Amino acid sequence: MQIYLLRHGIAEASHAGLRDPDRALTPEGAEKLRCVLERARAAGVQPGAILSSPYRRAIQTAKVAAETLRYTGQIVETRALTPDASPNEAWDEIRNYRHEPAVLLASHEPLMSSLAAFLLNSPALVVDMKKATLVRIDSERAGSSPSGILKWMLTPALAGA
Repeated sequence: MQIYLLRHGIAEASHAGLRDPDRALTPEGAEKLRCVLERARAAGVQPGAILSSPYRRAIQTAKVAAETLRYTGQIVETRALTPDASPNEAWDEIRNYRHEPAVLLASHEPLMSSLAAFLLNSPALVVDMKKATLVRIDSERAGSSPSGILKWMLTPALAGA
């Protein structure tokens, strides 16, 4: 299974009266996402499922991914991808889609970097997941603990954004 970890794009700043889950992507954040995802589409990325945190900016990120990657399925919202979720919770959710050749997850820090380390069976690994970064990790098994292989990491700067 190909697992794509996509950190949400740049979001509006926090301010009084705006709950964190309600923060939206900025136009710049959406544009950088499109740039990364267009490169990914050119590289053949075709998710069979897209999962998202229920936070507004993650849902918007998942929608940009679906549009750019020409995904026609439903985006599945899951609490297992909120910023404070654990890598174990996220892995349990991913395992529900083990029949799919590729799954894309739209989420947040600190979950994205800790999930990357977890999927690579290297909990001490530090992964710098900038906003709008897309990481591909391949996993041959969907058991209780993953054993993934890092294939690539695409940042907005590498994508030309």
